[in-house]
Amino acid sequence: MGSDIVELSVSELNLIWLILFIVLLLIEIFTVGLTTIWFAGGCLAAVLANVLGAGMVLQILIFLAVSCVLLICTRPWAMKHLNGKRIKTNYESEIGKIITITEKVDNRAQTGKSVVDGKEWTVRAADDKVVLEAGSLARVKNVSGVKLMVEKYEEETK
Repeated sequence: MGSDIVELSVSELNLIWLILFIVLLLIEIFTVGLTTIWFAGGCLAAVLANVLGAGMVLQILIFLAVSCVLLICTRPWAMKHLNGKRIKTNYESEIGKIITITEKVDNRAQTGKSVVDGKEWTVRAADDKVVLEAGSLARVKNVSGVKLMVEKYEEETK
């Protein structure tokens, strides 16, 4: 038994590359993550290589090379310019803020509240040993579900 290599016609290879192109575009449309669009560009380069008479191995190499070049060279630019104007969601905008505790924060007693931008939040200390009294200041470190995870804030002295 020898190794049988399947020979495909130019039109069959074009059809395969075009189907892959369409599938990758559909994935990109539904995910909107700028991940598969670069490989769709590689598919178009492979179609062009096929039309110009390149063999299947060379087409695959061109597909991979063009996809990688597009990904490496244009994705950072695209992410900066296409995603740069993305508005932070409610919870993301709270991270780093200095807040005033309105109800004693005690993780063991499961208490703690604060009002941030007119919205009341459940507050928990990032460190279970820390208890923050009402009226004290805290910095939001993270958001866990619907809870602000905070640390005690002490003003820096110069």
